[in-house]
Amino acid sequence: MPLWFVRGLLRGVVSTPYPARPDPSVAGLPTPPAFRPGALGRGVADSLVAICPSRALARDDDTLVFDAGACAATGRCRDQAPDAVTASGAWELAATARPALVKRIPLARGARR
Repeated sequence: MPLWFVRGLLRGVVSTPYPARPDPSVAGLPTPPAFRPGALGRGVADSLVAICPSRALARDDDTLVFDAGACAATGRCRDQAPDAVTASGAWELAATARPALVKRIPLARGARR
């Protein structure tokens, strides 16, 4: 648990300023996936869509649509296709508009996997 959070609880502080530097404890947090478009074919994309429990993935023809706002960072997609999916390491996902959280990843042409 981040130290600044615990410190705030002990002091009875309801709100704290944003941390001036990254907290080392975030290294262990699960993060949304990052996709390697060259390794994503229709078959892989369909299997990722089927396994996603939060329905953050959808396939639109030759595009994988990823909704980072809906992603629960379970890691199931990384387990399903380790060649095509990796952890992004991004944990700050704030956006001023919902569409900014939706990413469109082109699928590899001619890839059957």
